[in-house]
Amino acid sequence: MSIIVLLLALAAPPAEPEPITVVGSAWAPFISPMGEPFRSRAAGDDTLAKWFGGADKNADAGLSKAEMEVDAARFFATLDGDGDRQILPEELVAYESQIAPEIQVNSRWRDPRGEGKSTRRDRRSGYDPRGLQGAARYTLLNIPQPVAAADTDFNRAITIDEFQRAAAHRFQLLDKNGDQRLDLAELRAQLPPTRKDHRPAKLDGKDYRDPRVGTPVPVKD
Repeated sequence: MSIIVLLLALAAPPAEPEPITVVGSAWAPFISPMGEPFRSRAAGDDTLAKWFGGADKNADAGLSKAEMEVDAARFFATLDGDGDRQILPEELVAYESQIAPEIQVNSRWRDPRGEGKSTRRDRRSGYDPRGLQGAARYTLLNIPQPVAAADTDFNRAITIDEFQRAAAHRFQLLDKNGDQRLDLAELRAQLPPTRKDHRPAKLDGKDYRDPRVGTPVPVKD
């Protein structure tokens, strides 16, 4: 009898891994400059610091352009499902639907970084043409689709070279003081503002306008 039980146990399919329980702000991740989502797994998780710590390979509390390019190459390998060293349209679809569905304009992860849910009338889609769109709600630069934006020659294929050049250019955009080094405080100051609902925040009595930039990478000659 014990042998039969053992054989049945061996024949049984492997147990499904336990799902990740998100108890922080599941609807407001941090998305890295190259589009990688970092989600809270406990209240108080610092998702920006988590990305920064992984990208800071020499652990000197500063991020260099070279480190940002290396981090971009690491994420590129995740996006490049077939390993052909380019991100094609079907891999972009996988990115938007599986890796970072929060960036979809009409997704249920629709709220800006902050506390509380949207109070706008269109609760089903959460679309607000006046507000930040896509990944710009959760990241350091105003780039709604940070992966697709690396396709600077518009041929619907993003190469590793394009992706790393995008990383280098975005590093320069984030390096406000021009010292060729990014630290956590410098980056934290560039996050989109928090607010308790989806209504435009007031700044000095006026509606808030996002000052961040997200200009595309110049096409290489």
